[in-house]
Amino acid sequence: MNFDARNDAKPALTIIPREQHAISRKNISKAALRVLYRLNEAGYAAYLVGGAVRDLLLGGHPKDFDVATNATPDEVKKLFRNCRLIGRRFRLAHVVYGPEIIEVATFRGTGEEDGEGGDRHIVDGRLVRDNIWGSIEEDAIRRDFRVNALYYDISDFSVRDYVGGMQDLNDRVLHLIGDPETRYREDPVRMLRAARLAAKLNFRIDAAAAAPFRTLGPLLGDAAPARLFDESLKMFLGGHGLKSFRMLEQCGLLGFLFPTTARALERGDQALRSLIEQGLANTDARVAEGKSVTPAFLFALLLWGEVRDLAAGWIAQGAEHTEAWQLAAARVVTEQCQRVAIPRRFTFTMEEIWSLQPRFEQIQRKRVFRLLTHPRFRAAFDFLLLRGAESPAMYELGQWWGHAQQLPHDTLASALASVPAGPASTGSAAPVAVKPRKRRRRRKPGNGAD
Repeated sequence: MNFDARNDAKPALTIIPREQHAISRKNISKAALRVLYRLNEAGYAAYLVGGAVRDLLLGGHPKDFDVATNATPDEVKKLFRNCRLIGRRFRLAHVVYGPEIIEVATFRGTGEEDGEGGDRHIVDGRLVRDNIWGSIEEDAIRRDFRVNALYYDISDFSVRDYVGGMQDLNDRVLHLIGDPETRYREDPVRMLRAARLAAKLNFRIDAAAAAPFRTLGPLLGDAAPARLFDESLKMFLGGHGLKSFRMLEQCGLLGFLFPTTARALERGDQALRSLIEQGLANTDARVAEGKSVTPAFLFALLLWGEVRDLAAGWIAQGAEHTEAWQLAAARVVTEQCQRVAIPRRFTFTMEEIWSLQPRFEQIQRKRVFRLLTHPRFRAAFDFLLLRGAESPAMYELGQWWGHAQQLPHDTLASALASVPAGPASTGSAAPVAVKPRKRRRRRKPGNGAD
């Protein structure tokens, strides 16, 4: 089946019975099953839909489960005491079971007239509000990608496919439903979702779906910065960050989301590329191991090149070191937050990680011990290790600080006693030699979360 929503033809339904697909209820959360069964018992249609169905069919283990139904949000709320209604752009019901939230959406319609209790508002082709209810067929063609328009029917455990999503799963390709330019104008963030899903699933993006990226990429500037922050976390902290980063570059979208990063990389800074890619690879590994990660460290990596270059330029012009780093950090953060609304609790940590980097070159006794006790030392040290690709001297500096941490206080103090007082090192002089009492495995640079 090769469905095209640009045509007026009605979607063609394919039903895949239980014995012909891989979805098992044991892989669906108990909370989601409770919602599905309650809706079904009350006489409403109830389907698991979207990414959960897609991932279950691919053999994955989704964490989030979304439900689609013909019940309106108010009707859903009457069925569940533990329900709250949210959203203006898309009216949704959230059914809460402890820490788990099951999102329940009413089938979206395609009609121009207002449906019962719903409305739609479009500004310059962008869908700013969409609460018109419809049929499951209409709901299917309103979704973004074919692989996200598959419905698991709790009444008979079949999968319902209206737009060819099963074929796309088999072909490992992402097709957008409908005319790509129109759909991206409705919601520019769909371009980022295409890149993220392609990276996560190891799928290719259909040529027609990828073609408008470079011309319509500027529309991302109209998206809410808070929403782009959430999308950035999904891309880079979901376990597929390195692939997502490379996909953004390949699609020409990186500069619309992180313009300072794109500018620095366009200057051919291979050390910066190494720092970013190694940092993302380490983050992916931590996610796979179930370890904590922090957005602050991620954004510090992505924006480092511009901060470093601005600070170096101002210092060369005679600016005081500390002031130069503070001004550089403030300028880069301000520019980036106009695109991606990074919360202040993260930008504060980023600025500390950056400001501590030149202090690693200051190896006088008091400065070393003061830095070792800094609350952000661990994250800043991880960052320093990643910077080892910048130069042999930077690599040696990272090794020195790694050894210094293993020494007892008195031994380190004695080794530093011969370092003359005076101006801080600028990195031109080799750090004082220190040697740990016993050989230990070198700590692998992480995400700064420990």
